[in-house]
Amino acid sequence: MTSDVRLLQLSDPHLFADPKGVLRGVESLSAFQRVLSHAIRKRNRPDAILCSGDVVNDDAGGYAHFVHELAPLDKPVLCVPGNHDDAAAMRRALSEPPFQVGGYVDLGAHWRLVLVDSCIPGEAGGRISRHELRELDSALAGSDRYALVCLHHHPVSMASNWLDQVGVQNAEEFFAVLDRHARVRAITWGHVHQCFEARRRGVRLLATPSTGGQFLPLSDEFAIDGRPPAYRRLTLLPDGTLDTEVVWVDDAASSLASASA
Repeated sequence: MTSDVRLLQLSDPHLFADPKGVLRGVESLSAFQRVLSHAIRKRNRPDAILCSGDVVNDDAGGYAHFVHELAPLDKPVLCVPGNHDDAAAMRRALSEPPFQVGGYVDLGAHWRLVLVDSCIPGEAGGRISRHELRELDSALAGSDRYALVCLHHHPVSMASNWLDQVGVQNAEEFFAVLDRHARVRAITWGHVHQCFEARRRGVRLLATPSTGGQFLPLSDEFAIDGRPPAYRRLTLLPDGTLDTEVVWVDDAASSLASASA
C-alpha cells in the first residue's frame, strides 16, 4: 500500500439467495453489482473494502453472491455483521481470505481499522457487549496508529424517531472507551440507509447509505427515500486526517464531498 490508504465502504446490500430478490422495490444483487462497477471497475481501485453490515436480508444464501462479486478483486474485504445477518453463517461464509469479520487490521503504515459487532441476535436495535467493548479498548490501546472504528448501528441520534429506537443502546459506554484514546479519528456505520456526517470531540461521524434502497432522513416514521444506490470512499492520510465522499451511483454529479479533516 501507498502512504495513503484508500477504502471503499459498502453498506447494507441486503442480498438474497435468489439473484432477482427485491427489497423495497430494489433488486438487491443488480444494485450491488452496479455499485461495484462504478466504484471499482471505473474508478481507482481501493486498497481494501469495508462492509458495514446487513450483507444479506435474513437469507444466508445471499453470502455466496457477496463472495462471488468481491473475492476476484483480490483486496481485503473487512466486515461487521448487521441485524439482518446470521452472524454464525456470515463467519462461516467469510472465513477465508480476502474476507475478515470482526477484529482489527492495520492498513498502511499509519492506520488501524477496528471492526465492532453491535448486533443483538433477533433484534433490530444494537448493543455493544462487554466483550466487544474490551476488545475495542484493547485494539486501541495496543497501537500508536490512527484509528477508524466501524460498526453497523448508529451510536448518535439521526434526528429520526423510528431510527433512533434501533440504534446503539449503550452508546455512552462505547464513547467512554473511545474517549480514552486520542488517536481515534473517525467512526463509520451503516444501518440507517442514508448519508450523515458530523463531528464529536474532533472525531468524524459518518453514516453510509445502502448499495440498494434508502430511508428518508429526518423522518419520524418509517419512510423510503428515492435516492439511488450509493457507496462511500475514504482516503486515510499519513497525518491522521481523512478525505471522504459519498457517491450516488445513478447520479454521480450529486455526490456529497467532504473536505479533508
